[in-house]
Amino acid sequence: MSKRDYYEILGVAKNVTEADLKKAFKRLAMKYHPDRNPDNKQAEEKFKEAKEAYDILSDPQKRSAYDQFGHAGVDPSAGMGGGAAGFGGASFADIFGDVFGDIFGAGGGRGRSRAQRGADLQYNLELSLEEAVQGSKVDIRFPSHVPCDECGGSGARKGTSATTCTTCGGMGQVRMQQGFFSLQQTCPRCHGAGKMITDPCLKCHGQGKMQKAKTLSVKIPAGVDSGDRVRVSGEGEAGEQGGSTGDLYVLINVREHPIFKRDGNDLFCEVPVSMFTASLGGEFEVPTLEGRVKLKIPAETQSGKLFRLRGKGVRSARSSGAGDLLCRVTVETPINLSKKQKEQLAAIEKELHDEGVQHSPQTASWLGNVKKFFEDMKF
Repeated sequence: MSKRDYYEILGVAKNVTEADLKKAFKRLAMKYHPDRNPDNKQAEEKFKEAKEAYDILSDPQKRSAYDQFGHAGVDPSAGMGGGAAGFGGASFADIFGDVFGDIFGAGGGRGRSRAQRGADLQYNLELSLEEAVQGSKVDIRFPSHVPCDECGGSGARKGTSATTCTTCGGMGQVRMQQGFFSLQQTCPRCHGAGKMITDPCLKCHGQGKMQKAKTLSVKIPAGVDSGDRVRVSGEGEAGEQGGSTGDLYVLINVREHPIFKRDGNDLFCEVPVSMFTASLGGEFEVPTLEGRVKLKIPAETQSGKLFRLRGKGVRSARSSGAGDLLCRVTVETPINLSKKQKEQLAAIEKELHDEGVQHSPQTASWLGNVKKFFEDMKF
């Protein structure tokens, strides 16, 4: 009976990468391994077939020979054995640990690097509204762990190096077998490093890193708002065992402004006007973040009226268009009046009152609602 094509057995294309080839074999091994299929001859044969195919294709020289000459170009007997004990030492527990080691980075005790990326840091930065809207460049100072300059981050005294952990044999993990299942744990002696430092660096005490105050100049993009974060790559904590450095995140908090309140890309401000300007109309200057602009108040403007100045708001860091400036008019009642001024206002008030409520539209509406309320409630 002729043998099936090795690529077909594993369900991969001829240009498959080494990583995808390994994943394909593990997928089949997890499904057909005899440890998971006791007394199932068909599953055992499928596993042996997949193991043979993987042994050939995972070896660059054998794969090249197989690609040129097919089964005649390779000798698969070196990679085969009889029964579950002869599958190249690949127990189900080994495959289980290796698969999940690939997924979660545990390493499965296969001697992979245990380099750990350094932690990310966060710096809280307070800005004025003007700095946030226009963008700025600020110098910040913060504590961080950096690689020890004495040992170069190894943790061992200069001129020495770490030794292989005697508990885990350098794997960084220890395995406990209980029946069908295998439990893999971080080595309690080396804490997963796979190495032990017997002669630690005197400067960092074997840690490989030390705390140091860092000063950075950070560019804050225009248009940021409270809650935004600016990422500064590679300026976080130093990694371990040669791992990469973490990042620094600058968290923005914009201080309250005495004039403006921000809502997204729009700015709001309260504009107090006198009762005379509100009644007769007028024009005066209002501030914007770009300078002064003229705001026209038409006659008979009521308190609470909102005026919109297009494009005078904020240009967000995430959009190209600028928001608007919304000015809310607050009609101000005069205080500290002289006796004469009070008499004059009283005379005006009496004259208006005698003419009815035509000069007070809100009062007229309110009185109408009150009258209806009393009638409905039968007071």
